[in-house]
Amino acid sequence: MGEVSRGARALVVCPDLRGQTYDLDPDARLDEICGLALAISVVIAESYVLPVRDVKPNTLFGAGQVERMAADCELHEAELVVIDGALSPIQQRNLEDRLKRKVIDRTGLILEIFGERAATAEGRLQVELAHLDYQQSRLVRSWTHLERQRGGFGFLGGPGETQIEADRRMIRQRMGRLRRELEQVRKTRGLHRERRGRAPWPVIALVGYTNAGKSTLFNRLTGSDVMAEDLLFATLDPTMRAISLPGVEKAILSDTVGFISDLPTQLVAAFRATLEEVTGADLILHVRDIANPSTAAQKSQVLDVLRDLGVIEGENGESNIPILEVWNKGDLLGPERQAELQEIAAHDDSVAMVSALSGNGVDALEQQLGRELTALAKTEEFFVKAAEGRKIAWLHAHGEVLEDEDAGEGPDGPLRRLLVRLNPKELGQFETL
Repeated sequence: MGEVSRGARALVVCPDLRGQTYDLDPDARLDEICGLALAISVVIAESYVLPVRDVKPNTLFGAGQVERMAADCELHEAELVVIDGALSPIQQRNLEDRLKRKVIDRTGLILEIFGERAATAEGRLQVELAHLDYQQSRLVRSWTHLERQRGGFGFLGGPGETQIEADRRMIRQRMGRLRRELEQVRKTRGLHRERRGRAPWPVIALVGYTNAGKSTLFNRLTGSDVMAEDLLFATLDPTMRAISLPGVEKAILSDTVGFISDLPTQLVAAFRATLEEVTGADLILHVRDIANPSTAAQKSQVLDVLRDLGVIEGENGESNIPILEVWNKGDLLGPERQAELQEIAAHDDSVAMVSALSGNGVDALEQQLGRELTALAKTEEFFVKAAEGRKIAWLHAHGEVLEDEDAGEGPDGPLRRLLVRLNPKELGQFETL
């Protein structure tokens, strides 16, 4: 992508359109778009909310507002203008003409971040597809990199084809190839999930609004060093690590991309394969920044995404996967509010209060996770040949053995009878031994 240079000085404008409803209030939206800009090392030269009474088809803003923005660009030496909203291609081009600056809207900015953060081959495929989807409606400045990729097929369009038509055709062809590659990735992920479903180890998925502290908690629980900066969208690819918990020898912890309000439709579609990891989990940890003034609105956004993924169903919003809420960053609240939330968490099994940064409450969270995962355990009766010491040892190591006694002679020699509490995943693993 590379359209925004690191360290560029930016004017950040959050349009507040009359008659439009938003999930967050204007100040919270302005904070969020500034956070997004900072995530790609843009310097915020000036930022403000701009009420828009009547949307102008050509520029979105009124003439006086465009003049004000131009003056602010000069005053604060801004070389980039970030608009917190979706601009049509015409609006973007007209604003660039009048402001004499590069203009980027919310979708373009998030694409820049995603392009910088995507670490795996799948992540890069998804970002490129989303970027091409965004660009195909715009008259692009230069697609020379695609021209080079065409190789020997550079003249297929024929002599009468204009550059823009050629560009659009190349974009469509490239998008077709990317969709086929991503479909293959989805199938592979599906197979992996199926394998884990039969499976040895329970899977815990961390979800939450971006910057809620998921990666910090992930690092705290796993002892790994996944990128965990105070940046929006620090994590873009699911990361998995094995952890041990009280009563559970091994579980898989999966960190996922952060959710955000008004995520551009191109990105919702492109990142669905990544988010589908959540649907294969045995337990979902919903990490919330409980100190954020918009925490309730952020929770609503996360639940909406889980609803879209089919995790939450029905009128009452029942989840088909257990969800445990983790209230993070409570140490940033005042003492009274902290005490109030701790009292609530102490009497609610579906809530845990922690500071992922300091580690406070994490031990109690691990105990809670162990209880949640072992709650599904059932008592099973096994007759095992006495000579199969490995199987008997495995049951003692992985389950709660309630009885272990001699069961007499079987057709192939002496038998032992064991009564063991196992969760479904452990039972599935035992059956493969």
